[in-house]
Amino acid sequence: MSPPPLSRGARDLPSRVAARHARWVRRLAEQHRARTDGEVVTGYHNSNYVVPLGWTLALLLRTMPFRARVKCRTPLQAVEVVPRVWPSENEILKVVTRHLKETPRCLVDLGDWQMHTYHAGSPLSEVNPEGPVTYELMAALAEFFARTAAVPAGELPPLPADWPADGDTRGFLDWLIDFTERRVHRPNRARFDTLFEAVGIRPHVMTEFKRASPRLTPRPFCLLHTDVHRANVIVDHRSFAVIDWELALYGDPLHDLATHLVRMGYDKEERSRMCALWREAMCRAGLGDLTAGLDTDLRVYVDFEYAQSVFPDIMRAALALPGAATDDAYGAAADRVCRALRRAAEPLRLDRAPDRAEVAAALREWDADVRGASPRDLVADDGR
Repeated sequence: MSPPPLSRGARDLPSRVAARHARWVRRLAEQHRARTDGEVVTGYHNSNYVVPLGWTLALLLRTMPFRARVKCRTPLQAVEVVPRVWPSENEILKVVTRHLKETPRCLVDLGDWQMHTYHAGSPLSEVNPEGPVTYELMAALAEFFARTAAVPAGELPPLPADWPADGDTRGFLDWLIDFTERRVHRPNRARFDTLFEAVGIRPHVMTEFKRASPRLTPRPFCLLHTDVHRANVIVDHRSFAVIDWELALYGDPLHDLATHLVRMGYDKEERSRMCALWREAMCRAGLGDLTAGLDTDLRVYVDFEYAQSVFPDIMRAALALPGAATDDAYGAAADRVCRALRRAAEPLRLDRAPDRAEVAAALREWDADVRGASPRDLVADDGR
């Protein structure tokens, strides 16, 4: 394993001293991770262990130790259900933290886990899990999107070779659709085929969605977070920060807005307000060309969000069933599936939406078929 990156204070040291510095950092970081007085915060893609930052490690990392805490962040092994084009979150954080100062930065990258600064506060999902969001916070989030979009593209890590050209919005949408079909739907079709069929998900439904998708207005590409939902918005009485950048992309800004609208659970009035605030923030930042086609194209990305989410939502509901599931467990899982089907019904042109009893029966039959098979893999949650 390669040594951890050097802190700012060690970059110009002779190589032997620098190597010793790296060993000290690694040893102290591992000791912090092994502490027993921390707080476990498990997210959708990572397990986080929050501990106080000791004076010695703080000095080595050239950061402030007073009342500071750090987050020991370990990726969770899970089936892929959302795209991740930059394997290392640290690589994107190096760029983001230069422009969005409130974003927690990576202090140490040890390969299989990282140590990040910790942003004090509470997730919005705990403070306000379902209720209306204040105008002030919505305006601040709109400004966040504008500041994210302004991050220079030339500073971002390299993209995959097949990435759509800047401004090719239809190519970007097609890439997202193809990912859903090739990496989410098709690999899991055999395992969940009977369940998908029972609830009305046709085998080629994403191919049909792609074929029916309209032309999009060309728009410049920019950095996207793609996962701004209540659990990733940390608020306190003075400020807020958006965390968890591992799913960041470079592409059509309307995709970022659409995922935010859906995953925040805004009502119709809030969606309209957020769109207006987003447009105003982009224009104030001199990025008005990113808003071209907003009134027509946003709906396409919202439809895609509903369409792609139906697969992980159904799989998660099925895989979460406990052993010897009760009627209540099947009913709760059916509620989750029915919600996903209702939202995807129009975008995927589903023939009909089965009722709760039919879905519960389909889940029960699928569950009975897989009992005794190999242990279930965990399916990653994408925050909705």
